[in-house]
Amino acid sequence: MNRRDFLRAASIVSATFAVSKSDNLFASPAPSAGWRTFEVTTRVEVLKPSGATRVWIPAALTARTPFQHTLSNHFTAPGGKAYATQSKADGLEVIAADFPAGVRPLVTVTSRVATRNYAVDLAAPGHMRNASQAELQHFLRPTKLLPTDGIVKETAMDITRGAATDVDKAHAIYEWIVDNTFRNPKTRGCGLGDIRFMLETKDLGGKCADLNALYVGLARAAGLPARDVYGIRVASSLLGYKSLGVATENITKAQHCRAEVYLNAYGWVPVDPADVRKVVLEEPPGNRSLGDDMVKKARVRLFGSWEMNWMAYNFAHDVALPGSSGSPIAFLMYPQAETAGGRLDSLDPDSFQYEITAKQIS
Repeated sequence: MNRRDFLRAASIVSATFAVSKSDNLFASPAPSAGWRTFEVTTRVEVLKPSGATRVWIPAALTARTPFQHTLSNHFTAPGGKAYATQSKADGLEVIAADFPAGVRPLVTVTSRVATRNYAVDLAAPGHMRNASQAELQHFLRPTKLLPTDGIVKETAMDITRGAATDVDKAHAIYEWIVDNTFRNPKTRGCGLGDIRFMLETKDLGGKCADLNALYVGLARAAGLPARDVYGIRVASSLLGYKSLGVATENITKAQHCRAEVYLNAYGWVPVDPADVRKVVLEEPPGNRSLGDDMVKKARVRLFGSWEMNWMAYNFAHDVALPGSSGSPIAFLMYPQAETAGGRLDSLDPDSFQYEITAKQIS
């Protein structure tokens, strides 16, 4: 697809606690004009506690964006001490709960968010929220699993060679990801996002936290501010994609990482090459080709727009869990827990049980 055709196509505490913010982030009512309001509840219980137990749960994104307004984050931890910590730069809020030995470790977090479908018209530059230099530098930095040197830099330079603008660079990386990666159904959870390993081994399979992390790392290496946006699907797709939504209110396994890239005349632009690959693999009847009509439509749509049947958690990498004796984690999209025996496997239902539900309330 040449750039002109692309731009034309793209235009289409132990008691209940309610978090409050000094900047009135949660003070305004739910917006209208295409916005939908969802209530998302995460209930976590450590089934085999040992000594003192800690639990950490991601709350809804604290940054106000064109696609999501977080209205409230509430949490309860009967018998424990629960509190919220934030990292403003990453829109991150962590609900942490500490339980003494002998107390049942049970935490519930309820978030209310308003979301609306979001698209950036790449044929009409100029309508944007300017980001500060500090924000842009933050999303250019390397992280533990997203280095911007070595093979990552070399690959980014190869992909963007000849690209005249930042839009051209961002689009070239997107197309390369779609063409060269694949969704691997055997990957645990959403993947890890170790992009140097992916490139060095030429194993370009994985899930959203792998494929979209590869986009973010390559974009940063090419000089484009970019960020992963960790979140969870909360409703079915209204655009006809069975694979890109949830069928019930139980969304426990519906975590999904997206990405954004900052383009000078447009601001933060949504992208999601991993979901193109999800459509290829999973959209009924499955195993579609890149030439399939539904795949081609998804490929155009997912550079510049998101359907917001999804709730964002944060932009954070290398997350140090407050009070933890363990190492930082690559990202916080799943609940985490730790006992006297160490960090639990958040994907192991035998020792760590949680349920996440979502419902539309307006």
